[in-house]
Amino acid sequence: MIITTEYVDIPVGERAMRTLVAAPRAEGHYPGILLYSDIFQLTGPTTRAVMRLAGYGFVVAAPEIYHRIEPPGTAIAFDDAGRDRGMNDAAQTTVAEFDADARAVLDWLSRDRRVAAGQLGAGGFCIGGHLAFRAALQPDVRATAFFYPTGVHSGRLGKDTDAGTLARAAEIRGEMLIVFGLLDPHVPPEGRIKIEGALKEAGAKFEVRLYPAEHAFMRDEGPRYDSEATDEAWADAIAFYRRVFGAGR
Repeated sequence: MIITTEYVDIPVGERAMRTLVAAPRAEGHYPGILLYSDIFQLTGPTTRAVMRLAGYGFVVAAPEIYHRIEPPGTAIAFDDAGRDRGMNDAAQTTVAEFDADARAVLDWLSRDRRVAAGQLGAGGFCIGGHLAFRAALQPDVRATAFFYPTGVHSGRLGKDTDAGTLARAAEIRGEMLIVFGLLDPHVPPEGRIKIEGALKEAGAKFEVRLYPAEHAFMRDEGPRYDSEATDEAWADAIAFYRRVFGAGR
């Protein structure tokens, strides 16, 4: 599908959260997806991911996760200093603030004329995978895809030592797809086992896909990018969203 893109400022309290929105150009009603970036915010790879997903028939909204700290339009560089900056920004943001942001984007999507009623989902990469997991706790989220989510197994997210995310898994009403890289040191085998065990105990509906790839293998810049695994992961995610939402060409 041909798409359109725009930036919108979504209010969160007294602040504005700059958000990239991509949607099919053709008139119609589509599922709405809250899509989270990694710690580097709306870089080229994240922007391309937003556009790619929208082209399959989704209205995709990707917020700047550090809007309380960084100036609007800030994309953090993929280098050591950028990594430290992104992690420091995350460490200054509470879980409650991240949750408020999720609710604000979901509410914005639910009001958008292009989004089909009752068809909200989420997704995210790295820290964004954990944020997407938090978004899945919202009762109106029907489908969530987590790509190599960090901190879920350890509980670490932002300023909070323990976000308690896994402990709330029973609250998730929608379905989930979890994508892991088998060579990912940030989500080691014991971490994957812990996540899957907690979801099974909670009675959650979820699928797991494993790829022989490293952390951030879907980020199409840098030495860890794996194009074949990326294409397969995207195919799995699109099929998952379409199945849950009953959407497709």
